[in-house]
Amino acid sequence: MNDPSPPDARSAQPAERPSRSARKRSAEAVQRLGERLLTLKPQQLRQLELPPILLESILETQALRSRSAHARARQYIGRLMRAIDPLPIERAPAGRPRNAKIPR
Repeated sequence: MNDPSPPDARSAQPAERPSRSARKRSAEAVQRLGERLLTLKPQQLRQLELPPILLESILETQALRSRSAHARARQYIGRLMRAIDPLPIERAPAGRPRNAKIPR
């Protein structure tokens, strides 16, 4: 209808937030990447130059034997992964196990 703001102000509005579905897809993608990191050896993980808290969490999760504890730890790693840029990890050769497809 009638917008009291000048036309320049309307066009300079910040971009909209991603939809809930898009945020969930993104969170699931980084969680899958975190699960792939769990398959790597400690030496390979250290080559990726991960944040210390993430590296420590991955190494501790690899030592877990309880299925439910492992599931909680995977979710925690996914939460930590959302705070970092996953692109360098996806592109690193050590971060890509053989025969593994990169999740999109």
